[in-house]
Amino acid sequence: MKKKTVSTLKFTLRLLVYCVCVIILFQQIGFRYQEAASHNVINAFTKKRFEDFYALPNNSLDMVFIGSSHSYCTFDPENFDSRFGISSYQMGTPLQHPDTSYYELKEVYQTQTPDVVVLEIYWDVLDDTFEMKQANSFFEVLKNEELKKEYIKEVFPLGEKVKYFLLPMRFQQDYFAYEANEMEKKIEEKYGVQKKKTEVQQGVEYYRSKGYVYCDMGMISTEYDETNQFKALDGKNWEIDQTQAHYVKKIAQLCEEKGSELVLVTAPVAVVSMDYIKNYDEIHEKMADLAKEVNAPYVDYNLVNRQTQMLTNENFRDDAHLNDSGVKIVDEHFADWLVQNTVFFRQR
Repeated sequence: MKKKTVSTLKFTLRLLVYCVCVIILFQQIGFRYQEAASHNVINAFTKKRFEDFYALPNNSLDMVFIGSSHSYCTFDPENFDSRFGISSYQMGTPLQHPDTSYYELKEVYQTQTPDVVVLEIYWDVLDDTFEMKQANSFFEVLKNEELKKEYIKEVFPLGEKVKYFLLPMRFQQDYFAYEANEMEKKIEEKYGVQKKKTEVQQGVEYYRSKGYVYCDMGMISTEYDETNQFKALDGKNWEIDQTQAHYVKKIAQLCEEKGSELVLVTAPVAVVSMDYIKNYDEIHEKMADLAKEVNAPYVDYNLVNRQTQMLTNENFRDDAHLNDSGVKIVDEHFADWLVQNTVFFRQR
């Protein structure tokens, strides 16, 4: 009996040591994955955006933009500040879903009391119940640990909570993208392998100021047809996810509580992309219905452009995002629209 007890204890101890070693190894791999994520230039833009935001004086903003990359690739705060004599800031983050927009806005209200909140709504982030990568992009720059805990508790499905705390699973997309690129470079250098020549975008892209990312690049030719991401999109098959609709409503409620006017806007995609999308009006109507439900004025720049033809494909950096030439055109129109549709700008 005594020998059996000793044997069991030894086995348990070995198992415990093994598990500890596995956990340590797993986390070390996670740190390596996390380091790979730091090489992502978009993540660097997000980090700078939040560093600048946290450095702002309290209660210094009149307007804040929140939303996905379509927000920070469409609305340049300097265009509005110079016209209206205000101070605004761009808080868009990659793939930002309304659940993240809600918690980001809660963080904004920790130090700021904007009169106007502009929420960019894009259909591709409105039809997901949850998306880890965009939440993680936000968490990497969020200083408020209590808000982060609340987000995880309230938003994360159980399985995603497990993934979040396991670094290799959290950062695997960034890691494998980075490693694949590095491996391709090494093969080219070692064996002189020449990959098929691809068109290189001309121009520059960089974080400039107030959260805005400047870009003067144009679309590459393959995005007109071969790689255009909208070729299979049919509005008849598109629905707003109820979780994301719920957080749009929570954003509206939060704005009302804080005394901010909420505005909803859909940024434009390239003209060629709109040509591919079937039944876009059905997508628009569902988003417009959501805007009515939260009693917020709403403008869809895909419809505006259909009516005015103020944008061409040359005003886009890719098939879904404006370059700075397009930003200037849309921002001028949006500034006029704000005067007509918000109390704050009507009174200025």
